[in-house]
Amino acid sequence: MRIGYFLSCEEFTPAELIEQAKAAEEAGFDALWISDHFHPWLEEQGQSPFVWSMIGAISQVCSLPITTAVTAPTIRLHPAIIAQAAATSAVLTGGRFTLGVGTGEALNEHIFGDPWPSADVRRAMLEEAVDVIRELWTGKFVNHLGEHYQVEQARIYTLPDQPPKIYVSGFGPKAIDLAAQIGDGFICVMPDAEKVRRFRQNGGDGKVVQGGFKACYAQSEEEALRIAHEKWRNEGLPGELAQVLPSPRHFEQASTLVKPEMLKDTFALGPSPDRHLAMIEQFEQADYDEVYVSNIGPHYRELCDLYAKEVLPRVRRREKVGA
Repeated sequence: MRIGYFLSCEEFTPAELIEQAKAAEEAGFDALWISDHFHPWLEEQGQSPFVWSMIGAISQVCSLPITTAVTAPTIRLHPAIIAQAAATSAVLTGGRFTLGVGTGEALNEHIFGDPWPSADVRRAMLEEAVDVIRELWTGKFVNHLGEHYQVEQARIYTLPDQPPKIYVSGFGPKAIDLAAQIGDGFICVMPDAEKVRRFRQNGGDGKVVQGGFKACYAQSEEEALRIAHEKWRNEGLPGELAQVLPSPRHFEQASTLVKPEMLKDTFALGPSPDRHLAMIEQFEQADYDEVYVSNIGPHYRELCDLYAKEVLPRVRRREKVGA
């Protein structure tokens, strides 16, 4: 299993994200995820740098592969613009870029006043957007008049030697089936073996499955839980709230219902490598190919050091024994 590091654009400044990317490579992580947000989820997170600028900067100081986790090529940015941005990112990274896509959240996509579509419409928009992106990556002039998007005499001139792979995020059955049909891989942040099984059985057999979780390093589990609740209590919200709430202010209001004890099993907390290894093992048992760890709070250097010395070596020793 590949172990990657997840760069959280919601919580860290551009300079901190670049520093974390370099630290992740030095620690021995295999790859990077990076989030694509216009807003943070909560005011306490406090950041939202433009992901495409960040990928360009990171590509010049770090050689790890990068996947967006995830971009919504549907409302906030037209798929033709995403196609150009992703192609340039692939060139800058020497072909080590994967475009992770999903249907997005109202939090980021509503900013121009567009109505927030139903889940079925969002999936249809994503499917058409992926078609447009792949067509533009052929390097030909593209004319497209579809149900949701129009492209007229558009051509991308700066292209990598091979088009990037597109991994599709999904949580419910319809989204997972769509990911299996149109994606080169699957992204899901829950260590759920049934979701992976459904993806593989409905067209995703042999494709990469990526997962991710959040971790908070501190001197104690109690302190780590305090930091995690302050920064990411929105992770405890149920159902579709993450997709439909439109602003950090609304997440603040809804998250008052999430108490610290509700998050104890959601994150890997504290300085013990065992908590982090146990979280990774959940994804291993669910048949994921890759898992990405996202740092919560100020102690990302300590987290990288913990993984370099304790977590990554033990994962790799375990894999050698099981080989």
